[in-house]
Amino acid sequence: MPLFQSTRSTRSADDAAVSAPAPLPPSARRRKGEPRPALPDHFAKLVAHFMGFLRVECGLSQNTLDAYGRDLYDLLMDMHEKGVGELPAISSRHVSTHIAELKSKRLMEGSSVIRHLAAIKVFFRWALSTGLITKDPTEVLDRPTRWKKLPDVLSPKQVAALLAAPKPESRPKMPGQEDVPLWLRDKALLELLYASGLRASEVAGLTLNELHTTLGVVRVTGKGNKQRLVPMGAPAREAVERYLDECRPRLDRADGRDKGRVLLSRTGRPLERVAVWQIVKRCALEAGLRDVHPHTLRHSFATHLLIGGADLRVVQEMLGHADIATTQIYTHVDRSRLKQVHAKHHPRA
Repeated sequence: MPLFQSTRSTRSADDAAVSAPAPLPPSARRRKGEPRPALPDHFAKLVAHFMGFLRVECGLSQNTLDAYGRDLYDLLMDMHEKGVGELPAISSRHVSTHIAELKSKRLMEGSSVIRHLAAIKVFFRWALSTGLITKDPTEVLDRPTRWKKLPDVLSPKQVAALLAAPKPESRPKMPGQEDVPLWLRDKALLELLYASGLRASEVAGLTLNELHTTLGVVRVTGKGNKQRLVPMGAPAREAVERYLDECRPRLDRADGRDKGRVLLSRTGRPLERVAVWQIVKRCALEAGLRDVHPHTLRHSFATHLLIGGADLRVVQEMLGHADIATTQIYTHVDRSRLKQVHAKHHPRA
């Protein structure tokens, strides 16, 4: 059964007549870094039981669980602030208003609104199946129309500049760590992101046992704990081997804190996903590039493969996409390649 029902949404005349948005609720006005107020106990227990179901029965990744938890917190806190104190009292109108305010008041991106609604729909289906409610208020709600946004892609020249950014002089010297060549770690990180098309969470979670430099492949654990084998290429293999030989032994404290991960922080702990983003951003600025993030390298990996003539199914496997429709967006990036293929192979071209 599909997660969403594909019907068209409508706005009421009362909604259209509103000339100015109402003041934001306290949960929306919370400043960045400020702790969130706790949910009422009965809502908090519901969320805890649901998250246990997702973790044990559905086997979702921790990142997905965190996203579902944030989305449900936003919904239930919004209901609490509006005086809706019980789960059965939440109506379709309540949920649709909440979803509309995500875009109009919180300026949430369309893709985030879709994910938010998906989490809410799964939650209420679970609540219906467990007898907590007798009617699913999200059953009649529509999925917002999702437009196709072409991914940001670097040119081969820009990628080369980014990969060349990590240098000995590019890393600040820290007291007691003057001899640790952290730039080798940064270079290995960038090479892996581009050569193998890894997500930030995947490269951060990469373990030594999953790295096969002799064969030139890496075993990646992606979304839903699905594993795939991806080639890493000679430049990436050389960068990783040099990092493992010259840098990682100086970061490893030999006390188990590294958890067997490939990429380590200054303190010898596994490199966090946020740190991966920070390193990519800093190296991009040093290369004279802006608005570059780990997924930009993943997009560039896929696009450059297709431009070079790789089969779409092969790229799908290397990216770890469950649906080839997700991979097909990259065929729109370089239409000149499609024209060349058509002119070369079509009998009536």
